[in-house]
Amino acid sequence: MKKLLAALLVLAACKSVPYTNRKALLLVSASEEAALGESEYKNALSQAKVSTDAAANAQLQRVGARLAKAADKPDYKWEFTLLDDPKMINAWCLPGGKVAVYTGILPVTKDDDGLAVVLGHEIAHALARHGSERMSQGLLAQLGGAALSTAMASKPAATQQLAQQAYGVGANVGVLLPFSRGQESEADRIGLIIMSKAGYDPEASVGFWERMSQAAGGSNTSPLDKYLRTHPPDDQRIEDIRKWIPEAKGHARR
Repeated sequence: MKKLLAALLVLAACKSVPYTNRKALLLVSASEEAALGESEYKNALSQAKVSTDAAANAQLQRVGARLAKAADKPDYKWEFTLLDDPKMINAWCLPGGKVAVYTGILPVTKDDDGLAVVLGHEIAHALARHGSERMSQGLLAQLGGAALSTAMASKPAATQQLAQQAYGVGANVGVLLPFSRGQESEADRIGLIIMSKAGYDPEASVGFWERMSQAAGGSNTSPLDKYLRTHPPDDQRIEDIRKWIPEAKGHARR
């Protein structure tokens, strides 16, 4: 009976990801996910240096606002913060719309379209609820099917504890949630749609990822590396993006 209840719970928790319609397992509620995201966002910012660059901050807020509007998720409390670290070529997003961008990535983004590629990708993680999906996968793996229905009844305390473990927060590293290669690819695809809806050119994504590859020392070509990386290999990523650009343009703002 417990196995049957657990199976029914898993089926009930499967939701469709926006735009791709992929079925995702979401055992963590949106409210719990957002609360955790806000808490970890404050914690991460307390350990980082927020940039005081007026021009760069203005650009981030301008592009972020347009993309957040295009995301059409009014229940999210979108925040965009620029962190001062010229050596960190990165950005991240937490559930509920909490986005951080490091100054080190700005020379790679170059302009508003390039920054829209980065923010669109991060916003896509939030829209697809990849954080909740990763936590749900962690819950399922740790609890096992037979104990799932019992453990879920103890939320939110148990969820909070396991969610913390799933996140493995490390603000000094700049990667708060290690998404899978599949989720990264999905975020690329959805991000292109969001930036196109916001009036930015999805074609700019190709140039951005080429520059990112150069900044990282070139595309990784080791066969083993293709399986170990959490992000898609650079050449594969760019090839996929080229295929998705026509779809994104179909969502362009009229």
